[in-house]
Amino acid sequence: MLTWFERILRPTAPPPPGEPPDGLLAFYWHFVRQSRALVIALFATGMLTALIDSLIPVFLGRVVSLVSHLQPAELWAQAHWQLMGMAAVMLVGRPAGMLMLNLVTNQAIAPGMTNLVRWQSHWHVVRQSWTFFQNDFAGRIANRVMQVGPALRESIVATTNAVWYIVVYGGSAMLLLSQADPVLAAPIALWFACYAALLRFFVPRARDRSRRMSEARSGLTGRVVDSYTNILTVKLFARARDEDAHVQSAVDEHTATFRHQLRLITLFTFSLHALNACMVVGTGALSVFLWTQGSISVGTVAMALPLAWQLSNISGWVSQNVTSIFENVGVVQDGMRSISVPRQQPDAPDARDLVVSQGAIRFEHLRFGYGTERGVLHGVDLTIRPGERIGLVGTSGAGKSTLVNLLLGFYTPEAGRITIDGQDIAQVTQESLRGQIGMVTQDTSLLHRSISDNIRYGRPEASQDDVVAAAERAHADGFIRTLEDWNGRRGYDAHVGERGVKLSGGQRQRVAIARVILKNAPILVLDEATSALDSEVENAIQEQLDGLMEGRTVIAIAHRLSTLARMDRIVVLDRGQVVEQGTHAALLVADGAYARLWQRQSGGFRTAQHAEAE
Repeated sequence: MLTWFERILRPTAPPPPGEPPDGLLAFYWHFVRQSRALVIALFATGMLTALIDSLIPVFLGRVVSLVSHLQPAELWAQAHWQLMGMAAVMLVGRPAGMLMLNLVTNQAIAPGMTNLVRWQSHWHVVRQSWTFFQNDFAGRIANRVMQVGPALRESIVATTNAVWYIVVYGGSAMLLLSQADPVLAAPIALWFACYAALLRFFVPRARDRSRRMSEARSGLTGRVVDSYTNILTVKLFARARDEDAHVQSAVDEHTATFRHQLRLITLFTFSLHALNACMVVGTGALSVFLWTQGSISVGTVAMALPLAWQLSNISGWVSQNVTSIFENVGVVQDGMRSISVPRQQPDAPDARDLVVSQGAIRFEHLRFGYGTERGVLHGVDLTIRPGERIGLVGTSGAGKSTLVNLLLGFYTPEAGRITIDGQDIAQVTQESLRGQIGMVTQDTSLLHRSISDNIRYGRPEASQDDVVAAAERAHADGFIRTLEDWNGRRGYDAHVGERGVKLSGGQRQRVAIARVILKNAPILVLDEATSALDSEVENAIQEQLDGLMEGRTVIAIAHRLSTLARMDRIVVLDRGQVVEQGTHAALLVADGAYARLWQRQSGGFRTAQHAEAE
């Protein structure tokens, strides 16, 4: 039975089409409708349990009436069916109802809905643009994705239980007492009115403060994770105290927000306890008075007092639930700030997969400036022939990396277009575009997984032999076989730590090169691909890169111009425009911008050599 309930909802099923909506109720419905049968079952079992619990004071009153009106010898003979029925409800009905409620809540909804929300939130967030992640803390985004699932589930369960218990208990008390004497229901009716007024006053304020509380918690998490992610920088600059101050300010903000929230909870709890005390005392006093007047029986008194006390206890439980509900609603609202965000750079509605047959690339009248007036690229026109190897040269800020980022589809040109084999990349899917481009970056980042997993990321279906062959070509196999991580895993099974921190910069770059070798894409982008390598390893890998570049269209960026001398053509960018292009030799003869850059580098080397000789 447990397993059957646990399998009702599959959390990692493919998400429905469309993005999570940005309205609170619509956001809830987006996930509830995927598990509506379970929510309906939750409502039904919650109502059944509340109805059974509301019968307990009735049973108590009935037993008192029977005992007070019948002789001991007559009790079983005249009332055995009533007694057996009440016992059956308590011994069988209530446990069965609680079992069903717990099966639905704990076995089906708690794990299923929680991780369904997390999975689909992650599925949406991970497909956001690169800019989306650049503009926020990774820790805060992750915290929101992780917290929104349990918060949404708990608020739904708590709301269902709170509604049923108040409606069923309150309604039953009003109905039963008014049947005995309409006046007896007056204290509970007055309590309902005051309780509604309390909720009307406190609930909106609790919702707003809960949202601010969740925002402060996410901000604190983001700062802590930021410090941990950049711990090497913190250590190198001996700035632990500065990080203390940075995090301390977030802790202080969170503490102040927390206190502000708890003040409201304290006032609400006090007001409710005072209201409950008035209701219990009023009901008790009125029932005793009516009994002395002969208007009601002793059984009614025995029923009225437990009803009032039970309603008082339930209202306290509901008040805690209401507080929890709006704390969780605040968490959901905070999570929606990262989850219910339209994709900043979605694929075109009719986007198709990119098909690369030759690898010809064309930049046409390209303009882009990250939204600034000054801009970065100003009308770049550049044609790269199939299989041609291009070197991009220019001072920092000239637009080299921006040009590559536009080719990869990380940004949308403000004017102009980019085509690959005549296909406008704005009209193809981004995944197919990046799937046809292999790139080695200067700042290599590895996943916190095994060496094999990191290399195989270039081609997931590759065999282990293919992985090793790619590592050998990248001159990485030697150091990989000597690795051992903190769990005793060795060689290709060793894990590299977050962002690859267990490896040196040169080792990370060789793993990244192996990954691109294995990917075997028709277009290759090298952004300072050998900058972290020593000269001996660089020369050895350069031979492999030469083989890898054979038959592929290549764009290489390097500040060391000597590494680009073997390119078919060198393109010089200056202030966002192509100012020169040609072979290394031709550009030196032209004595232009490239020649000045070359002289600056080679002249520096000659000056150093002359100084040593002297």
